[in-house]
Amino acid sequence: MTPAVFLDRDGTMIHDVGYLSRPEDVTWYPWAIDAIRLLNRAGFVVVVVTNQSAIGRGIIDLPFLQTVHDAFDRHLARSGARVDRYYYCPHHPDARLPEYRMVCRCRKPGPGMIEQATRDLGLDPARSFMVGDRLIDVACGHAAGVRSLLVRSGHSAHAVEAVPGQSDPDAILNNLMEAVGWILRSSSPSPAR
Repeated sequence: MTPAVFLDRDGTMIHDVGYLSRPEDVTWYPWAIDAIRLLNRAGFVVVVVTNQSAIGRGIIDLPFLQTVHDAFDRHLARSGARVDRYYYCPHHPDARLPEYRMVCRCRKPGPGMIEQATRDLGLDPARSFMVGDRLIDVACGHAAGVRSLLVRSGHSAHAVEAVPGQSDPDAILNNLMEAVGWILRSSSPSPAR
């Protein structure tokens, strides 16, 4: 089984603009691509896990989300980096579209996206990490059995919200690059694929 790093998207890799509904609003953090490339070279599978209730709210649709992630892949590839897989949750209890109106296991802080990726990709939770800018990301990772890091680059730069039953992050760092440094010092992944 392979170790992975699960990344939140908005506020961790790119600036969080609320509901991202226009491709031109994507702004990468300056350290994000280098950090992802370091994870690739260290042999980690890199998986994005992102709540996308904008789908259930009717703000964006699935083709738009795919277009954004395809653009991410092209941008990363130009710098020799890659995301191995994207998982998203379109659900929300208050979604406008009935087919997405539900409480589900995949919406963070639930562990469903990480659990699905673990099954799909043969990942080892005991050797894996979650990195995100909100305590719901930390709770998601811990619920899935992975070490979880909080970064201050997004929401937690302003305030840290409480999550009922939430355990503390394994570390709090300023950004994804610092988190990757912490991960690389704390683990022994397999050689690069």
